[in-house]
Order: sequence, then C-alpha cells, then structure tokens
Amino acid sequence: MNFKLSPSTLNIMQECPRCFCLSQHNVWKRPPSIFPSLPSGMDRILKTHFDKFRDKGELPPELCDNSHCKNIDNSHCKNMKLFDDVEKMKVWQSNFKGISWTDKNGNKLHGAVDNILVKGKKLIVLDYKTRGYALKEDTAEHYRLQQNIYNFLLRKNDYQTEDYFFLLFYVPKEVMPTGEVIFDTELVKMKVDVSQAEKTWKKALKLLNSDCPTKSCEWCEGR
Repeated sequence: MNFKLSPSTLNIMQECPRCFCLSQHNVWKRPPSIFPSLPSGMDRILKTHFDKFRDKGELPPELCDNSHCKNIDNSHCKNMKLFDDVEKMKVWQSNFKGISWTDKNGNKLHGAVDNILVKGKKLIVLDYKTRGYALKEDTAEHYRLQQNIYNFLLRKNDYQTEDYFFLLFYVPKEVMPTGEVIFDTELVKMKVDVSQAEKTWKKALKLLNSDCPTKSCEWCEGR
C-alpha cells in the first residue's frame, strides 16, 4: 500500500500514532477540528499583498524593518527577492498540489507553502502566521517540523535552500477610530534541519508498515 503524507498528517502522528495509522489505513479518521475563518482570510489577503510587491520587484516593509526582532537585523534583506515564477508559485501554494516528492516505493510527501524568497541561487521558505496574542518563547517551535518538511521537499526537487527559514507573525494591536485593525508583526528566523523531516518521514512509513499501536488518545479510544 502506498501512502500520501503531508506536514499536517505527520503532526497527527506526533500527537497520536494510533490516530495516524487508523486514518492512513482508511479504518477511521479523526474528526476535523473547527478551523477559524480569520486565519484563512488573512492568508488569502497576505498572498495578494506579497504578490503586489513581487510584481514591483520589491519586498514588503514588514520583512525588512524588523530590527526589534530577536536574532534579526535589517541586513538580511540585502540581495533578497520574492520568488518570481508566478505559475510555479501558484502550484506550490495550492493545497491540492503543493511541492511534492514520491519515493522509490510510490509513497508521496507534499506540502503547500505560503511564499518563497530567493537569495542568490538559494530559496528561503517564508510562512505567515496569524495569532490573537503576543508570541511566547516556544511559539515558533510548533512550526519547526512543517518548515523543515518544506525545505526537505524543495531539496528533493533539486532546489538549493538556505540553512534558515522565516516565520512572519501578524498579531492584532488596536482598532483605529476609522474601524481599521492594526497588526504588529514579528519575524522569526529559524535554522533548517532537513534531517528532522527525513527522520519523521521514515518513522511514519515504518509505523504504517507495522501493527497499529494500541495506545489510544481521547479521539481514537474505543475505535
């Protein structure tokens, strides 16, 4: 049996291997959680926002004016631009297509990116996140595996990527008298570790080709 995996399914494996196995073997699927529409709406308008700057050959100010952010200075924007292959970017951003790779046994891994930056010959993964409150110390860690998988996929498709990726957080700050909502932004730079993605991928396939775990969570208990 061949399997089609993504960052979201691998995250389920991290939470509960049994839920993951039952779902991938089409025995039972964890009910989808209610996903708030605001992040989806923000994601849509942010892609449009970035496209406008890409078409002008520029970078949005929130990417380059982040001297207040940890381990970031404004020099990181030097010689950097947004990935300008419009048609390829549409595929990579599509939840139905995305960036994909199939191993020699027919197992497929895919993921849809928010955006890609280019510096020299190397690509840099950029992901937007909308939050309702300020970042905590471990907030960015929750997205590390997802971003490592994107870098793993790009490299499997023969693209070079930098040894870091960016998370750009948008946090609501205040409502103006005119009704406009003002957002603060924080850019987080994190080190790429494709070995983490590869280990998780191999762990998932080994799990799926073994007996289903018996230890359950609140979702799959009794299934």
